[in-house]
Amino acid sequence: MRPGRSVALASSIGLLLTFSALSHAGTPPVAPVRPVTEEHWGVQVADPYRYMEDMKSPEVQTWIKGQADYTDSTLARIPIRDALFARIKELDSGRAFRVSGIHRLANGRVFYLKVRAEENLPKLYTRASLTDAEKLLVDPSTMTVAGGGHYSISFYEPSHDGKRVAYGLAASGSEDDVLHVLDVATATDLSDRIDRMEDGYTDPQWLADGSGFYYSRRQRLAPGAPETDGYKLTRSYLHRLGTDPDKDAVAFAMDLWPNVSMLDVDFPSIVLAEGSSFAIGKIKHGDSNPLTLYSAPLGSRLDVSKREGMQSPWKKICDVADSVTDFAVHGSDIYLLTAHGAPRFKVVKTSLASPDFAHATTIVPASVRVIDGVATSKDALYVQFRKAGAGEVGRVAYGNARLQPITLPEKFPSGRIVQASPGVEGVTIETAAWTRAGLTYTYNPGNNAFSNTRLNPVGKFDHVPGFESVEVEVRSWDGVMVPLSIIYKAGTRLDGSNPTYLTGYGSYGISRNVTYQPTWLAWLERGGVIAVAHVRGGGEFGEEWHLAGQKANKPNTWKDFIACAEYLIARGYTSPQKLAGQGGSAGGILIGRAITERPDLFAGALLDVGALDATRMEFTMNGVPNIQEFGTVTKEAEFHALYEMSAYQHVKDGTRYPAVMLSHGINDPRVDPWMSAKMCARLQAATASGKPVLFRVDYQAGHGIGSTKLQTLKSQADKFAFLLWQMKVVKPLP
Repeated sequence: MRPGRSVALASSIGLLLTFSALSHAGTPPVAPVRPVTEEHWGVQVADPYRYMEDMKSPEVQTWIKGQADYTDSTLARIPIRDALFARIKELDSGRAFRVSGIHRLANGRVFYLKVRAEENLPKLYTRASLTDAEKLLVDPSTMTVAGGGHYSISFYEPSHDGKRVAYGLAASGSEDDVLHVLDVATATDLSDRIDRMEDGYTDPQWLADGSGFYYSRRQRLAPGAPETDGYKLTRSYLHRLGTDPDKDAVAFAMDLWPNVSMLDVDFPSIVLAEGSSFAIGKIKHGDSNPLTLYSAPLGSRLDVSKREGMQSPWKKICDVADSVTDFAVHGSDIYLLTAHGAPRFKVVKTSLASPDFAHATTIVPASVRVIDGVATSKDALYVQFRKAGAGEVGRVAYGNARLQPITLPEKFPSGRIVQASPGVEGVTIETAAWTRAGLTYTYNPGNNAFSNTRLNPVGKFDHVPGFESVEVEVRSWDGVMVPLSIIYKAGTRLDGSNPTYLTGYGSYGISRNVTYQPTWLAWLERGGVIAVAHVRGGGEFGEEWHLAGQKANKPNTWKDFIACAEYLIARGYTSPQKLAGQGGSAGGILIGRAITERPDLFAGALLDVGALDATRMEFTMNGVPNIQEFGTVTKEAEFHALYEMSAYQHVKDGTRYPAVMLSHGINDPRVDPWMSAKMCARLQAATASGKPVLFRVDYQAGHGIGSTKLQTLKSQADKFAFLLWQMKVVKPLP
């Protein structure tokens, strides 16, 4: 995560007036073409809008503002938009409140984030136990951001005794987190403040006595430093409460110990497990999944400032080649989730005192089921399984090698572990289905039963009758069968007339898990269909499925998506005149290349905060960590892969593209907003279909993380309205 930019409006009044006038005249502002051509490995790469990458340019800002105004005025004229927004708000408010981010402590105290139906942002609460009255701790809605916008809670971590909470605040979706420390008894902040937090991979880790915590922090960039240095030289520190964080001792970082190897672009952190006398040194290599792990006794003073002549306390547990993607600690043992020799993963155990991955004991062997997570509680190791997008949970009691399946409550088809603690019996899970909302339960191993926590009440629209879902497999271009989840209204006629919303992702080994969104009913109840494509590049079938959509294999991602689109058309769910595709973030590669390869399949497309010019990603701050997943132009084979996955480079003049709406928050720290700006300009210049290309810009948002509920609901209403307009479900604009 990268600090968001503070983007001021253009200072050129003349340009602003010109573009605004054009917008009100019914046409978007036209971007000048200023070609830049570069050669990579014998390939001439043309970039007509390279200048847009300078987001500080008044000209670029003015053009974006003109596009935003044009889009706002166009969307406001869609007759169905206000009704959709009202319905989406009603559906979202069906539950009195929603709870997430649950932490249960050994002493019974519970912490969680909660947002009521009438509220816009989650707040942090605590209870002495699940049955006690709740107490409000942090309310970001009472805080104001200079210049407008809002704060949101980006992370929180309570101390083991529940007396303190470290929590992060970020402004307007920027993910530029500042850590605060709260005293729970008084609900007031202590004096501690730490900026430049790097919490995306490990939250702050409290010492057992609550006197301080380990945390990771980005370096302070010098004025004029390259943007790509933003994630370099991240370090892990120990902070003692009440001290100056700028004087905190480095605890885990590059070049600190001779036997601990890491690069300047790696993300180091220290992980502490309750009840264990060992610390875990964790190295995340950019956004790639395999971890490097070390162990050290807690009494070895990891935070000492002078290390000359000291023997390193760290022992290597595993490295990248061991393909460990998750772990959990119990006492002096560590459980490792690994794809080494097991494409769908297995769980092994080794000692923290003398780690030996090569001779680790297998606890859960590889099978046809995918294992995608492990967690330790007081009584057992809990294991998360996945089949396509559906989750299952298993249990292995300590000292017992037998895996015990756990039957989910109320016949839910999917359940996922949301929290476990070495000091707490059992585990907390959330259930899910495509057509009904799940609930939050605690599992009691003593009687093998679940108890509803009552933290998430049943809402008015949580199980509306008359809707169905089906799981099918689609034959892709090379014969591989791709799972496709389809949700629709009972009795839907397969005559090709149904507005259909097809979504996918396909990167980092992330699966599109079973979920229920009541706001989807605004689409489904109008006779629409929603389909989720579980394409390669995701993790639905383990690491092989992930690697089959990575780098040179990336075309499988959008070709799988295209195959799913063709299936929906062939089976009569929809037609090209009624089909829309959606992808966001890394899913921008999927939808961007789907519409540039097969524009004839889609009536409309949504490109949300999309990575749309892959050949330029590594020159952004967050592009550096993503080299592991997508590649670098400095290697010939990887350049060709990046060029192939760049939707921007595959836009062709005179092509009949579908209607497109690109959406981006201007404070996005993960995908630079100029990705959408360049793609918008290129599509507007190239399309021959006469269909609109809109650029929806939110000046108080980022990548979507930390957005207010109102921002999210308005965005969804705009997208649904735009697509239904282009599918001719609603009348033409007045």
